[in-house]
Amino acid sequence: MRAVPNGGALGGARGCHAQLRPADAFQARRLEQVFADCFAAGWRTRLIGGAEEPYYQPAEGPGDVHLLSYRSDYFASALHEIAHWCIAGDRRRQLPDFGYWYTPDGRTAEQQRGFETVEAGPQALEWIFSLACGYRFCISLDNLGAPEGVMPDSGPFRQRVLSRARAWRRRGLPHRAGLFLRALAREFGTDLQLADLDLNAADLTA
Repeated sequence: MRAVPNGGALGGARGCHAQLRPADAFQARRLEQVFADCFAAGWRTRLIGGAEEPYYQPAEGPGDVHLLSYRSDYFASALHEIAHWCIAGDRRRQLPDFGYWYTPDGRTAEQQRGFETVEAGPQALEWIFSLACGYRFCISLDNLGAPEGVMPDSGPFRQRVLSRARAWRRRGLPHRAGLFLRALAREFGTDLQLADLDLNAADLTA
């Protein structure tokens, strides 16, 4: 299980990048189809909704498929899990949930730093994917139950996410992420080009 930043369907008390298209355009099933078109054949991986918690299950045998599950029918959850999958290397994609151990809400300061180290890349990529869809993006520290009710300072994490997104804009995305980004831009009609992205800290409120 991993953190899922709250996006359009999830709502929540987090700041969000403004939604650019009608809400009914953001059906997670569209993402399932785009993902299947990109990766079903070559990577034997299927994106499926309806899960209580996000989870990645590697194929059990040569004839089976890998399953990437996202929460309920949440568009933001699907994008977030796809971002994790696009970043995961060959070894991690052979491990349940990519080999990560998720510490639940209520993390200590040290645990929160570990969470942010793992989550900066996926949230940066989710942000880029969201822009390709014209969908609002919400950064997430995912620790509302922090000890003594004190939320962690979002500034350092926001800067990590911004730096990672700008680095990818400069040098290009990982191969699978690039394929998916181009497919999203076609599906949602944004014609987004990675090099032309306007990435600003003001869009990363938490």
